[in-house]
Amino acid sequence: MEYTISKAICERWFDKLQANLRTDVIIVGGGPSGLICAAELAREGIKTCLIEGKLAPGGGMWGGAMLFNSIVVQAEVLPILDRYGIKYLQAEQGLYTVDAVEATSALIYQAAHRGAAIFSGISMEDVLHKDERVSGVVINWTPVSKLGMHVDPLSLCSSIVLDATGHPSEVVSVLTRKNPVKLNLPGDTMSYERSMNAEAGEKACVEYTGEIYPGLFVSGMAACGVSGSNRMGPIFGGMLLSGVKAAMMISASLSGSLK
Repeated sequence: MEYTISKAICERWFDKLQANLRTDVIIVGGGPSGLICAAELAREGIKTCLIEGKLAPGGGMWGGAMLFNSIVVQAEVLPILDRYGIKYLQAEQGLYTVDAVEATSALIYQAAHRGAAIFSGISMEDVLHKDERVSGVVINWTPVSKLGMHVDPLSLCSSIVLDATGHPSEVVSVLTRKNPVKLNLPGDTMSYERSMNAEAGEKACVEYTGEIYPGLFVSGMAACGVSGSNRMGPIFGGMLLSGVKAAMMISASLSGSLK
């Protein structure tokens, strides 16, 4: 039995990897904006792969605020919560509370159930940059990266890459550090994230979601980070709206490229 168990796991995992060596979209980062974007794209039949450096996707949503497993969203997010079957309770001033564990679990389930391939424990260490366009990512095991081991990576190819890595904006950081590129951002260059201002951060999170370089989109806190906008803390409506917006823009971009 032990042999059969190991054989089944290896076969299925490598089948999954080989099937996703080339995809329509690679999402780097499994926080709320990345997960809901993956779910929305997969629902449309767009071949989507999400890589997450940690053992489990979810980003900062699991912990709520200071490990209080409750988060806040705005009224305009309620149709999204209803669509994903996530319960909420009214607070005040057009704000609602959501159980962080339920919300995160629902997003992970819907992304995977709809067909997005999720790879956890894998980190992005570089991008594929050809003909002035991002065309994929370079990956390695997260433990290999953390230990600083000299192990060569693999590459995943895609038409579009989404940086949903949150505060570090890891994909954009690697691209700008290694290549003389001009970004479609205020000031044309990557900026630093500003201090807490929930209202400003929520607006910027959605406003700056989009394509900032050919083949490279940003969403969620990565959009705030690269545009020099504010962080917003444990209010997650902007991140969900950002992920939905990113999915719509990516879908439109892919449709346009096929014409």
